[in-house]
Amino acid sequence: MDHHRSSHLTQAFIHLDHLTHNMNLLQSLVGDRPLWPAIKANAYGHGAEIVGRHLMDMGYETLCVAHVSEAIDLKEAGLNATFIVLSATLPENSEYLVAYGCEPVVCTLEMVEGIARVASRTGKKVAVHLKVDTGMGRVGIRPDQVVEFLDRCRDYPEVTVKGIMSHFPMADEEDKSFAVRQIDLFRQVKEASRGYGISVYHFANSAAIFDLPDAYFDAARPGISIYGLKPSLSMLNPRVKELKPVLEWKSRITFLKEVPAGTGLSYGHTFHTQTPSLIATIPLGYGDGMSRLLSNKLQFLIHGIRCPQVGRICMDQCLVDVTALRGRVEPGNEAVIVGKQGNDEITVDDLAQTLGTINYEIVTNIAKRVPRIPLKA
Repeated sequence: MDHHRSSHLTQAFIHLDHLTHNMNLLQSLVGDRPLWPAIKANAYGHGAEIVGRHLMDMGYETLCVAHVSEAIDLKEAGLNATFIVLSATLPENSEYLVAYGCEPVVCTLEMVEGIARVASRTGKKVAVHLKVDTGMGRVGIRPDQVVEFLDRCRDYPEVTVKGIMSHFPMADEEDKSFAVRQIDLFRQVKEASRGYGISVYHFANSAAIFDLPDAYFDAARPGISIYGLKPSLSMLNPRVKELKPVLEWKSRITFLKEVPAGTGLSYGHTFHTQTPSLIATIPLGYGDGMSRLLSNKLQFLIHGIRCPQVGRICMDQCLVDVTALRGRVEPGNEAVIVGKQGNDEITVDDLAQTLGTINYEIVTNIAKRVPRIPLKA
């Protein structure tokens, strides 16, 4: 028995049947092009090993991570996938990239040289993906530098430029005009690089898969959508509503107490009871990834009823007013942070809107100590 998973009362449940559904939906949109799912940042908080293993069982053999350290962890856990390393890194990491068979994204000749040096010494060939900045403004070479860069790469026979890629900053917004200009620019890059043996051009993220079919090119890199979360609340394609959330986040009541009116609760006494109240303690805090900024703004589902969180959220615990459930509630009862209970549901988007952020941040912030429990259909 996994005592760690069973003893920690706050848990994230991962619905693998929903993951399958979402991948099938995305695949139906892009047709027979390959999907390269992003499982960076611990699979957006869902558990990279759990998600990666299920994706490989589905037949997806190329997965995207942000850093080589993520690829190393997954390789050493037995996931023998091809890992595209999306974030720019430094030549000092070339040893790891080559040793673990990664396909790094590059945008400097220094990086290509570093990889080639290690590959030459170890007798290996390395495929890389050239990042072109068409408007993200983060990393990548300019479109007008692509041909010269590819010419220079020919000096390093150990390195093959397998792909050329770019990224969208605004594909998830209602106004798609900037994204459309990026696609036109990327088409020009594709035309200019035709003679260089590039086998795959890839651009589309989750938002583009739904709203910008012209961005599909040869492969697509879905991220947030594989987890059943919308890239934004302004998506145009109605099929985004078919996504099914993969994660539910739940805890349990560990203590109940009756307190009189006027009682200050938790650090700083930012909340005082107005009437005699029944207060529940939940073993969930900012140490589990629940933002302290949600103090006095959060709700839990208990017995299908929305109950307000009260007082400051602590590192390991928080308090919930369950006065409305007096006589029905007891220690051990389930408290839903994200998910369904009874006829109600609290979504990741609900938390994100309350906090003034995006759903990506909510799920990726779920702490490592919160066990991810895979559930099959």
